[in-house]
Amino acid sequence: MLVVMAAIVVVHIATTIMLFVATISNVWMKNSNGLISTGIWQNCSDGTCVSIFNGMSDENQAAMKAVEAFMILAIIFCCFALFSFIGQLFMLEKGCRFYITGALMLFCWLCILIGASIYTARFAAQTTTWYHAYCFILAWICFCLSFILGILYMILRKK
Repeated sequence: MLVVMAAIVVVHIATTIMLFVATISNVWMKNSNGLISTGIWQNCSDGTCVSIFNGMSDENQAAMKAVEAFMILAIIFCCFALFSFIGQLFMLEKGCRFYITGALMLFCWLCILIGASIYTARFAAQTTTWYHAYCFILAWICFCLSFILGILYMILRKK
């Protein structure tokens, strides 16, 4: 059981790191020649980055701000879940489950779902000359891992 809990913590830490990278880095979409990339914070071209909101319509600005907010909330819930797990590990009685940690991870999962879905619907399918870059893919990997971790925390008992 100790090995299972250690593996879950390692996956949780990896998910947190990937979520930070996906949110901070500006490589959610790249053009076909790979010279221009765009993220949720900035557009970068030839080493020069400008705000993502330059020249963007008001509707798209609101959608991008929602993506930014939900991705930040996902990071917050993921970190709180990790601290909650460590706290519950020392506070819970034997046989109890990690419900608070599981609930926080499921909130993280929900925030990633909303943020990545808004980005996919509004910005990812604009033209055929752009492709999904590593941050976009990392966000969806974190989506899957946070759901699995949330369910595992709900099932996991302290032994």
